[in-house]
Amino acid sequence: MRVAIRLTPRARADRIDGVASSADGRAVLKVAVTAPPAENRANDALIAAIAKAWGLPGRDISIVRGSKSRNKIVHITGEPRALLQRLAAALGGLPTA
Repeated sequence: MRVAIRLTPRARADRIDGVASSADGRAVLKVAVTAPPAENRANDALIAAIAKAWGLPGRDISIVRGSKSRNKIVHITGEPRALLQRLAAALGGLPTA
């Protein structure tokens, strides 16, 4: 499964802020991390934040596009039906913008 993410580094807290629309109209997940973008720290913090929020092992999450950009595509390994249920539950209470 792949998820589009808009990352904000150097935030006050590591958190998933909600779902928004990108400039091209796609839905993206807004994620903020306290780590700076230098030396892959923000990317590592993103993976850790997603793993914690969704109850997944970090080894199952990888950035497949946008490693040097705020706009990223993250690949999550696992059984698709179980992942959809887990993500739907986790995203259900998030605000949309």
